[in-house]
Amino acid sequence: MVTYYEYLKSILEKIIVAHNTLTKLEDKPGDLKIIKKEILKINGFFQVLINKIDTEKFQSNDFSDLKSKFEHYLENYSFEKEIETMAPLYSEDSNRLKNMRLKILESLADKKLMDNIEYMVEKL
Repeated sequence: MVTYYEYLKSILEKIIVAHNTLTKLEDKPGDLKIIKKEILKINGFFQVLINKIDTEKFQSNDFSDLKSKFEHYLENYSFEKEIETMAPLYSEDSNRLKNMRLKILESLADKKLMDNIEYMVEKL
């Protein structure tokens, strides 16, 4: 049976995999679909973690800080509408794909979010 900590760690690891996928894209035609899929995964995982993290179960403030960063991200960053708008017009434009991808990566770096996720994976 999977423990609570293993479950949280597996979700955090999936966020890292999705982030790495975004990082490795080469901004080729067709990448917009991958970008959309990965950002939807990340947002979904953030929401799951917000719902599942019980800060009373942890001795340190690490998870409550991480939970507040997830909430901040979901409140302040939304790329779905931009991707939908961009898709029919610029899905083949490598410069626009690169710009969108870099903006997403920049948003995930805000408040050292990805650094904190990697730290928590190592800690768990």
